[in-house]
Order: sequence, then C-alpha cells, then structure tokens
Amino acid sequence: NVEIVCEAPSLDLLLVDWLNALVYEMAVRRMLFGRFVVKLDGTRLHGVASGERVDVGRHRPVVEVKGATYTALKFARRDDGRWEAQCVLDV
Repeated sequence: NVEIVCEAPSLDLLLVDWLNALVYEMAVRRMLFGRFVVKLDGTRLHGVASGERVDVGRHRPVVEVKGATYTALKFARRDDGRWEAQCVLDV
C-alpha cells in the first residue's frame, strides 16, 4: 500500500496532482496500482493506492504514462449526480 496526500486550489487541479503522484509512485516503486481508497476534505486528498510490482512477462506493459496534463481538463458533476473527471495523459 502506498499513501498519497495532495492539496490543490481546486478539484480539477487536484485531479492532475493526484494522477501525477500516482505516476511518480508507479515509476519509483515499479508498481501497478489497481485499488484505491480516496478521501476528500475540500481540496485536500488523502489516498491509499494498492497494487503489485510490475512483472513484465505477466503484465506486458506497452506504454508508460509520463504524466497528467491540463489538456481537456474537466471535473464536474453530471446531471445524474455522478462526477465526471478527465484529462489527457502524456505517454
């Protein structure tokens, strides 16, 4: 488990910070994450990412994400009450 704490001035910027923190942890720890527990307190995020070490033979990674960008950045509540978040990832 990897604990990640981020804070940003707005939720859309917090999304980019969170994704970039995940990319960093994936690269440094050579891990893939598949489970996340995230708690928000305003624009402060406390998360725990769980996963496993990369096994090239089993996971067969094709590309490596370099980072989240501000391109097409969107974070908004949909008409049905669910949230939609998006951004472009640099690979």
